[in-house]
Amino acid sequence: MTLSDDNNPVIYTEKQSAWKKDIDREQFKLLKERIKAREYNKLIVWDLDRLYRNRKQLITFFKFCKIYKVQVLSYRQAWLNELTIIPEPFNEIMFDMMLQVMGWLAEEESAKKSARVRAAVVKKEGKKTKSRAGNKWGRPSLHTNKKRIVWQLRDTGMSMRRIAKETKLGLGTVSRICSENPQDKLLPKTPLK
Repeated sequence: MTLSDDNNPVIYTEKQSAWKKDIDREQFKLLKERIKAREYNKLIVWDLDRLYRNRKQLITFFKFCKIYKVQVLSYRQAWLNELTIIPEPFNEIMFDMMLQVMGWLAEEESAKKSARVRAAVVKKEGKKTKSRAGNKWGRPSLHTNKKRIVWQLRDTGMSMRRIAKETKLGLGTVSRICSENPQDKLLPKTPLK
């Protein structure tokens, strides 16, 4: 995404998905703050679905840009520029209709992609999830000894942050392991190093 005042273009690269609703998109948030501050008059994007893949959110964003007099241009949707040569009020009618269609297509493509991913996953009772090609799917599981070390550290009263640092695991992983009860006492215990 590029904001521009014709003289000073600024490029924003967002790594978060435009599909998920509750994801904090830091660069996009910053971009919107710059628009509110009226620092720029053009927004150039690669594709409209990079803004939002939800039709209603996309339309709301375009209304937001219109309030702050920011023209939105898309590299892949050149028809946005072509609509300016249509006489008023038909240009606005066509623009609104095309925006609805593009938002709907982005939603539809994301839903199809999710369905394709779900269809590619094979779940068998008692076995790990695998792709149709037989490859392992998802995160690798932790070895029981690693879990046992986390449980031992937890039982000493060590904080979860410290356990995460000691075991080189993520805080969320440590939290999840700490909430489990060690039921596999048949395996030999590994002493702490």
